[in-house]
Amino acid sequence: MAKLTDRQIKAWIKNGEYFEGRSDGDGLYISYRENFAIPIWRFRYKIKGASRWMTIGSYSDLSLADARRTAKELRARVALGYDVATEKQERKAEATGKIEAKKNAFTTGDLADEFFAKNILGRWKHPNIVRSRIEKDIKPNIGKMPIDQVKPMHIAKMLDSINERGAPTVSTNVLRWTKKIFDYAIKRHLIEFNPASAFDLSDAGGKQEARTRTLSHDELVKLFVAMRKTKGFSSINTLTISLLLMLGVRKGELVTAKISAFDLEAATWKLTTFDTKTSAEIIIPLPDQAVEALRNLIRLSDGNDYLLPARQYQDRRLPHIHENTLNVALSKVKANMIGVEPFTIHDFRRTARTHLAALGVESHIAERCLNHKIKGIEGIYNRHDYFEERKAALQKLANYLEACEAGKDWNVTPIRKAV
Repeated sequence: MAKLTDRQIKAWIKNGEYFEGRSDGDGLYISYRENFAIPIWRFRYKIKGASRWMTIGSYSDLSLADARRTAKELRARVALGYDVATEKQERKAEATGKIEAKKNAFTTGDLADEFFAKNILGRWKHPNIVRSRIEKDIKPNIGKMPIDQVKPMHIAKMLDSINERGAPTVSTNVLRWTKKIFDYAIKRHLIEFNPASAFDLSDAGGKQEARTRTLSHDELVKLFVAMRKTKGFSSINTLTISLLLMLGVRKGELVTAKISAFDLEAATWKLTTFDTKTSAEIIIPLPDQAVEALRNLIRLSDGNDYLLPARQYQDRRLPHIHENTLNVALSKVKANMIGVEPFTIHDFRRTARTHLAALGVESHIAERCLNHKIKGIEGIYNRHDYFEERKAALQKLANYLEACEAGKDWNVTPIRKAV
């Protein structure tokens, strides 16, 4: 039987000459059916007396010489007793199985989402804090990896990438939540080992020194001036920053506050916290300036349930502004405060505490103004809320900040030295 030639095959293709199969000898055939775009190579052999066929490739992928070489290799395996067609099917099934397994794998991102839904959402007052760490740090680093393939080396790489940004506090938080997420997977019997378990604080940037930054009188004056002069810094942002300074509350508490929590006639704010700092309810007395600021914010909220509703350009999954909204806005203000040392919104609480002491407010009253629990035996037995004392203290602080906003000096003679 004459051997095939490339010239013949190309002529068949050019002329559209279709056929079921033509032999090159030694079990190699070429087939060109009407529904084929290009001829295919097939290999015929016998195993245990039974005839078997298998496709070994198309003419576009395998030249005549390559097809003959492949057929020769297959004949050698058949001679050794191997059923090459069955082997090919098994390899294909294994490859398909791996692809499907990868496609259906439970990834770290899936795990983090499930952990968030079952352990954070609905339980934490500020769940977006945890969500932010998941979306910004955990998912970009290990989110696409199947949970059983995450190793300590991947955790180390993730922490290093965060520390390279100069964010050790973020790195510490990411490590904490990564451990919790994988512990959750262990409880669900999804994995047996937590890849983050060997890491501690030193691996996440080391021990952080307690911040001591507060804004002085002159710096507060500059802050109010800069807020007025900074282009694009809205009146809503100015009112919000002012409230943070005069009430000493946490940013997240104000950002997520509902209007229904405020009683402006009684000048009070019923604040309930469910975060890691405290789990309690406190009635915050509102200074006159705070009541006025809140009236303006409620008016600007345009009938929304939240004091600071989500803005048009942000992700509408949150009903209120994102906590980073104020950070971004304040960064523009700080750029206009030449000569002022760096500070953050978190420093406002410390600033309020410091100026309360300077105004002569007793230490335990100032601590309650910031919703801090009173320490020691006194804290256990003394359940007095000091509402009237806090009201007077916060009014002093608001008056002081009003003077700072007006650029006026303020002479303070403390009633007693704060302890």
